[in-house]
Amino acid sequence: MISLINAERLGIAPFRETERVELRPNWTEEDVQKVIQAAYRQVFGNDHIMERERLTSAESLLRQGTISVQDFVRALAQSELYREKFFQSNPQVRFIELNYKHLLGRAPYDESEIAYHVDLYNNKGYEAEINSYLDSEEYQENFGDSIVPYYRGFETQRNQKTVGFSRIFQLYRGYANSDRSQGNGNRAKLTREVARNSASPIYIASTGQTLTGTSGGEREKFYRLQVVQGAKAGRKTRVRLSNAEYVVSYEQLSSKLQEINKQGGKITSITPA
Repeated sequence: MISLINAERLGIAPFRETERVELRPNWTEEDVQKVIQAAYRQVFGNDHIMERERLTSAESLLRQGTISVQDFVRALAQSELYREKFFQSNPQVRFIELNYKHLLGRAPYDESEIAYHVDLYNNKGYEAEINSYLDSEEYQENFGDSIVPYYRGFETQRNQKTVGFSRIFQLYRGYANSDRSQGNGNRAKLTREVARNSASPIYIASTGQTLTGTSGGEREKFYRLQVVQGAKAGRKTRVRLSNAEYVVSYEQLSSKLQEINKQGGKITSITPA
């Protein structure tokens, strides 16, 4: 929902420019190395992993084709290393926030999602909590068994709530930032927003400035949407993508975003008209 210039200021440009990391049939050693590196970076929130901390057994199984990329991600998230870095050193709600970010690539949408995972852990434990993300329909639909999870909260997608756009920035503070070195210590970042069912402005980490047009919009104003239109559902042949532009009022903004999502389009920017 932001322009490419603002994306660069916020540090998300690398994600717009990088293709999804997928382990396809007839892969090479270089391919599997890219998958392993991307999985460590995503699951561990860009935290530095020392050589002696790596899960060499799981890496070996992936190379042998014994486990899928999804299984490798599961091994990382179920590991003692992940527990130490994110479970043992964080309050429960912060741990759940990070699980959403690391394993589903988005922020929690509402309080019911937090409550569900609190209850799940209390009743069934750590392993069930991690598996609930990886075995979900949402994970399968977006990543399947061969794609490394990635931060998809920066793009419009089907079934994605618009409140997720601003909330992902509360969890993501730049490409060079790790989830264990963010400000405010290990406190949960979304407690107040989720409880109030509200969205916050998006701040640039280095300056504290608010990006124009990203705090939910202003009534009685119009906004210009730049959209890349995709192929319609069920179409098997490759088609050329086309660009489109819409000018809509604030009141129509939410419904137009939903319409574009259903049609398979991706919004590249929203700016005041």
